[in-house]
Amino acid sequence: MDVLNLIGGRWVEGDGEEFADTNPARPGEVVARGRFASAAEVERAVAAARAAAPGWAATPHHARAAVLVAAADLVAAAADEWGAELAREEGKTLPEAVAEVRGSARILRYYAGEADRESGEIFASPRPGENVLVVRKPIGVAGLITPFNFPIVIPAWKIAPALSYGNTVVWKPSSLVPLLAYRLAQALTSAGLPDGVLNLVYGEAEAGSAIVDHPGVDAVSFTGSTAVGRAVIARCGELGKPVQTETGGKNASVVLADADLDHAAEQVCLGAFRSTGQKCTATSRLIVASPVADELLERVAERAARLVVGDPLSPGVEMGPLVSSAARDRVASGVARAVDEGAKPLSGTSPYDGEGWFVPPTVLDLPGTGVDFWRTELFGPVVGVVRASGTEEALQLANLSDHGLSAAVFTRDLGVALRAVERLDVGVLHINSESAGTFPYVPFGGVKQSGFGPKEQGRAAREFFTHTMTVYLGAPA
Repeated sequence: MDVLNLIGGRWVEGDGEEFADTNPARPGEVVARGRFASAAEVERAVAAARAAAPGWAATPHHARAAVLVAAADLVAAAADEWGAELAREEGKTLPEAVAEVRGSARILRYYAGEADRESGEIFASPRPGENVLVVRKPIGVAGLITPFNFPIVIPAWKIAPALSYGNTVVWKPSSLVPLLAYRLAQALTSAGLPDGVLNLVYGEAEAGSAIVDHPGVDAVSFTGSTAVGRAVIARCGELGKPVQTETGGKNASVVLADADLDHAAEQVCLGAFRSTGQKCTATSRLIVASPVADELLERVAERAARLVVGDPLSPGVEMGPLVSSAARDRVASGVARAVDEGAKPLSGTSPYDGEGWFVPPTVLDLPGTGVDFWRTELFGPVVGVVRASGTEEALQLANLSDHGLSAAVFTRDLGVALRAVERLDVGVLHINSESAGTFPYVPFGGVKQSGFGPKEQGRAAREFFTHTMTVYLGAPA
């Protein structure tokens, strides 16, 4: 499959370096090929977005929404086909991949619904004959940079609000997953999106930097690694440019002594191993109350050991490969380092027998919180365990991280659950469910080093993709 860049309404091959998208379960199999956009083509993409911005902003919101609804219909109709393509290029199991495609259609529909919701506010004025209006206006050209791990959902939850609120877009997806980016852009253009409103450019870090630096880009939304995200924040600060980042996590699941251990073990494993642990909300730290630690860990290790690992397109497979050889090597190195520092493997000691970038579901009994694993996000199917003497220490340990994206707490005690809500410093908290997962109609994002700027999803996205204008509307004399 050949994929193309989209610039000013034209599908173009690209003048940059050739790239190949390969199947991480079968590295010799090419899923898609293409060429990166050159610096000149990124420049043209920004120019096209700027030229299209006034017309798109002036288009009635309901007309913009109609494009999103039409695109959602196209995406939903292709969910099975595109889900199989997603599984082949990224490594998710087929059920997860199909669900992701369908989820992106729901996101498009949600933001189409913004046309039916209030779009501003009116306040009373102390002056006779005057009202004060607060209206919302698009920010202009949005530069969007998206990661590999959710190849269509994360782009959808950035692109859909950007377009719904009247902005134009220059989008650089991860070069590891070009095919689903191509599919989403196809759906939007086929749905009637005007030329130049959405521009898709493939590229590596240089293309991302060009988008961030460009004076024609009014704001930047980035999802990716903490290190790159901090660099994007710093650069946008220098340029005085609005920025929104989501930069990963080191998420904790806390299992207290009164928890339903069978349920907790199942949810911890879903949080740690679904999507091969390649999600920013994945469970990577497990904090267990000492009285039930051995009993819980036996359940978790047993569930991890019997997970079916293999080709994500095969029936019954529960976990696929990591996205690349570099990802596989990074995770394997992190596990080896933890073992060298005293961690005891409770599962994951048998390597996968076959080709592909596989790492077994791994549970590590950590010697304490001083090991590198406690601090470093591996982005793979690995969870490290520490024991806590009780509820207070468990919550303290959950907060013991530079990240603050997501957490989960398992307890039957409502008072303890409310204490966790008060005490934990995270952007997303699950009580008695896995740490991963979010709905499109509520805010998503983290605190500390996990996020910067307005949250994503729900109506929170409006805080980034629009700005307010306060209008003092007086009657003529």
